[in-house]
Amino acid sequence: MQIRPETASDTRTIRELTEVAFAPMPYGDGTEGACIDRLRIDGDLTLSLVADEAGEIIGHVAFSPAQISKATGDWYGLGPISVRADRQKQGIGTMLAQAGLKQLKTRGAAGCVLIGRPAVYGPMGFVSDGNLTHGKLDTALVQYIGLNGTPPKGEVTFAPALQETSP
Repeated sequence: MQIRPETASDTRTIRELTEVAFAPMPYGDGTEGACIDRLRIDGDLTLSLVADEAGEIIGHVAFSPAQISKATGDWYGLGPISVRADRQKQGIGTMLAQAGLKQLKTRGAAGCVLIGRPAVYGPMGFVSDGNLTHGKLDTALVQYIGLNGTPPKGEVTFAPALQETSP
């Protein structure tokens, strides 16, 4: 398996993979594939990586700009992240996220934020210390990983394509 940047010929496959991966999820709302397209159109798809196995895309992760009201530096949002159903729970999503975080760190990013379950993202190094908020969401779901900065505080705002579907 190779983790590589998306190419123009990958966009349809990424959308389909994302739609299928999120369809059975209780938190999926059917817009995840379109969100990636919108991030791309808006110029907010900072980093888009695929897991490629023998020429077949089996996973994808997107990173886009995020703002934190009382934080400094460049912050990014992780997501959506998708892995083909028959390849889930094999560490592919973690490898995609880690590859993207490594690239963001090299670029000097302060860190990365996401909305997700602590049991899933905690092992990747994400934490929720109650200092980040996103609307009325439980602060335990608003997580971050510092890369080159101090721990953030404040309200998180994601790129418009993601903000419109956020709680």
